Amino acid sequence: MSDENKSLDVLGIKPVADSVNTVTKGTVDGASAFLSRICLPAAEEFGFLLRDKVSAWRSKNAVAIANKAQKLLENQVQGLVLSAHPRIIYSSIENGSWAEDDFMQNLWAGLLASSCTPDGKDESNLILIGLLSQLTSSQAKIITHVCSIAKTYKSKSGFIACDFIQIEADELIQISGITDIHQLDRELDHLRGLELINEGFHPDHMRANVTPHALCLQLFVRAQGYVGSPIDYFGAVEKSPNK
Repeated sequence: MSDENKSLDVLGIKPVADSVNTVTKGTVDGASAFLSRICLPAAEEFGFLLRDKVSAWRSKNAVAIANKAQKLLENQVQGLVLSAHPRIIYSSIENGSWAEDDFMQNLWAGLLASSCTPDGKDESNLILIGLLSQLTSSQAKIITHVCSIAKTYKSKSGFIACDFIQIEADELIQISGITDIHQLDRELDHLRGLELINEGFHPDHMRANVTPHALCLQLFVRAQGYVGSPIDYFGAVEKSPNK
């Protein structure tokens, strides 16, 4: 390595980055081809983004997300040609490429897949991309869990809703991986601030009201790669008068 390169590589990661770049080079073309198919107007720009605009580490993450999204679409649409708005793809890759763990990459892939429509003009997932970009992996695990166990129903007006959910602190620690109760409280407060859950912890006991709002349920559904209605995803029906 030249003296100039050494001075720039202050963290000593260039050899690692070069190694990762070599490993991922072959898969970048496949991911670029997929992004090109779902967004032809910006095909060249997305290929450039994957190759040159981000580090090898972020490029590897972006490629993983694109490949996961492709599999989700293939399993759902079975040959139907869909596309996504360029803003959606750019925002998904730009934000999602910071996610290294498989769990978060799956959520980003789900949002990318569920953004694909027949005309490619739907920008509605930008709201959900903005939300996911503000979540820690622990917060994402919490809302994924509560939405998975939620007893959903269709409101009289036709909206998705669910019954009250309350979880003890010990269980939330296992779900989130956070052992510091004060940090866990902050995480729940943040989810409440984003209007994703109801209240969080009550000051007088160690149970938390983590009932997901409709926005949270919709984020969960779209992050699974589902392109339809949350009502259909959950199979939600309107409550009978005696329930």
